[in-house]
Amino acid sequence: MLAGLGAATLFPSCALSAPPHKLKVGEFEITVLSDGYLTVPTRFLARNASEAEIVSAIGVGTAAITPPCNVTLVRTPTETILVDVGSGSHFMPGAGKLAENMEAAGIDRHSISKVVFTHAHPDHLWGVLDDFDDTPMFPGASYLISSAELNFWLARDATSRLPEDRQNFAAGARRNLEMIKDKLQTIEPGQEIAAGMRVLDASGHTAGHMCVELFSGREGAVVLGDALTHPIISFAHPDWMPAADHHDPLRAAAVRKALLDRLATDRERVIGFHLPFPGIGFVERDGSSYRFVPA
Repeated sequence: MLAGLGAATLFPSCALSAPPHKLKVGEFEITVLSDGYLTVPTRFLARNASEAEIVSAIGVGTAAITPPCNVTLVRTPTETILVDVGSGSHFMPGAGKLAENMEAAGIDRHSISKVVFTHAHPDHLWGVLDDFDDTPMFPGASYLISSAELNFWLARDATSRLPEDRQNFAAGARRNLEMIKDKLQTIEPGQEIAAGMRVLDASGHTAGHMCVELFSGREGAVVLGDALTHPIISFAHPDWMPAADHHDPLRAAAVRKALLDRLATDRERVIGFHLPFPGIGFVERDGSSYRFVPA
């Protein structure tokens, strides 16, 4: 199974033509849509593990991996809510496919009533504007982001607080957030987005990273954002620190371990932004660590 999951992270482009994946969690109707995939160096999977350890863990010795980008749409009895919006056309050539995949699925982008940002990295935020960066893609929506996340990206020194290879993220985040500022609101961990839908503190990956939890009756699910990003390493080696955890890697690792423990205990469904499309599954204990079990 692990070998198969490793291969899935290398060849997610099939998600571009895959139909939307639908499921129900109590009253919630959930649709997972593809925004395409990224291409990143394999070495970025862990800064505190050797390249040989990484290759041994994932079972594939390649210079780059291509993680998918799975966007979650939630229909409540009264609202249509997107959790993250993909990267738009200005980040990586394999990504930015959300708009066309929504259209192919018959989902009108004007019907989106709320957008929740787990955080403001390009692959989660930059798709909020059209290709010309002057018009919101979801004009009928209000937008929610944690105050810690918003304050970080709008701070004057945001660029200097980022690793050198990610400093352009600051200008992009500021541009996109300022274009929607009239409809942008902050939300704090524990607060509800809608009835039965609340945000959880998962900071560390970024200053105000959040997960989104849904609970309806006896059913629940957690939309992970980037709390768990790789189907092997995030689960089997939660202490390993991905390069993308740029704010507080030690806290991000602690969040991973606490989240894994809770998910394995509660058997809540997870929906992962970068887990193999459609990113849905469960967490199981595996000795002293954990494993991802696709649903």
